[in-house]
Amino acid sequence: MAKLKIGVFGGGRGMTAIRQLLNNPDAELVAVCDKYLPLLDKVKKEAEEAGLYNVAYYPSFDDFIQHDMDAVILANYAHEHAKFGIRLLESGRHIMSECLVCANMKEAVELIETVERTGKIYTLAENYCYAPARWEMRRRYLNGDIGELMYAEGEYLHDCSDIWPQITYGQREHWRNRTFSTFYCTHSIGPVLKMTGLRPVKVSGFETQNMPYMRDLGRPTGCGGMEILTLNNGAIVKSIHGDVKNISHHYNYQLNGDRGAMKDLGDGQLATYIEGDRGNGRGDYETYTPSHVIAEAESTGHDGGDFYTTHYFIQSILGDEEAKERAIGVYDAVDMSIPGILAYKSIVNGNASVDVPNLRNKEERDAYRNDTFTTFAEAAGDQRVPSNIHIKEEIPDEVYDRVKKMWLESQNQ
Repeated sequence: MAKLKIGVFGGGRGMTAIRQLLNNPDAELVAVCDKYLPLLDKVKKEAEEAGLYNVAYYPSFDDFIQHDMDAVILANYAHEHAKFGIRLLESGRHIMSECLVCANMKEAVELIETVERTGKIYTLAENYCYAPARWEMRRRYLNGDIGELMYAEGEYLHDCSDIWPQITYGQREHWRNRTFSTFYCTHSIGPVLKMTGLRPVKVSGFETQNMPYMRDLGRPTGCGGMEILTLNNGAIVKSIHGDVKNISHHYNYQLNGDRGAMKDLGDGQLATYIEGDRGNGRGDYETYTPSHVIAEAESTGHDGGDFYTTHYFIQSILGDEEAKERAIGVYDAVDMSIPGILAYKSIVNGNASVDVPNLRNKEERDAYRNDTFTTFAEAAGDQRVPSNIHIKEEIPDEVYDRVKKMWLESQNQ
């Protein structure tokens, strides 16, 4: 059987997937697109070192989309995944989208309906769902080991101030400098939803202050965003993420049920408390290190998550039903993403709670078809909101000039 022909849009974050395609038994890298030519040169060098000399390289997406490809991995700017993903789906390609899913609610509706109309595979590369401890939490929750979920936490704190010049280039209009505090929520919300199979029905949003250590690098928004979610079984979830200082590791995930609890300790270990049928506080405690469900994932990034997302995408296209169940399809992907959009609407409205629609239901979509509320000008139209509702002053141009200089200096080291 001929290998799947896969293209990658975005040579930076896309490099992880590119490396998995260099010697893949079921798929081959055929094209890469990135507007930054030095990055294309880097990808080409690595591909040729692996013996791939027939890969095409495009600085233009309009040229890239014409290439002969079965599927495309979207690793472009995070607020433009739906925009380009819809074009690719309509052109007959399967897609795997890096985080995030969409920039506004209108795009969420359009993306779902495009997947339904075309029948193509869509998966989300939310790699934090697949670390061994979190996948074991999923197995044990679905097995009923801790009973019904009552409360959960998802936490992804990643202070990016040390690399901000390298990921924004001193560009005022870079998406990271124009986003809102609750936008990048899938690393904290996604694993909880994947573990439990539940979905959000209500959200309230909160954010920290915009602190000088990020404002002085050109980011005007709150450094941390929080969503307080109600799930469809009545459970409550606290999700927090952003450029917040942290003590030991980036993440925390825990599930508290009516018959026990589980917590990812952040070092590969899982802590559990299980009551079983005894109840009334009489249970057993255990801490152990779960193994990968696929051994090949062990040496790959994000605790193996980068392997699983690409592997399950490819196998889903090939018709593997287990891979389809383990991958994150479009409905679940939207559930993981839109709480961040609606949480910022909550923040703008004084932290008032907002209903989260179930966009699987066609009758719920019409209310959001023209909802372009967001901070990204090109996606918002006349519904654009500022990314900081507390500080009105613009960040001076000299800040971005200084960050650009820092970036250029780092390129010459």
